[in-house]
Amino acid sequence: MPTIVVEVMPKAELLDPQGKAVAGALARLGKNEFSAVRIGKRFELTVDGEVDAALLAQVDELAADLFSNSVIEDVVSVTVND
Repeated sequence: MPTIVVEVMPKAELLDPQGKAVAGALARLGKNEFSAVRIGKRFELTVDGEVDAALLAQVDELAADLFSNSVIEDVVSVTVND
């Protein structure tokens, strides 16, 4: 069964408090190779059948309308894993 994966991230120009907290924790652990951390969301939709252009269009619409808040987030990818 194929899985459609939708990834959503906070807009680049907005503060990411969760990412900032994790970046601070990494620094406290001595992991100084990382300059920044951003935290987003991942949705996995399992499909019973084939993934076609019409279904991907539906997922794009869901990603924009339901999975993300367009004021503060961007849908960064919609991919199909077989």
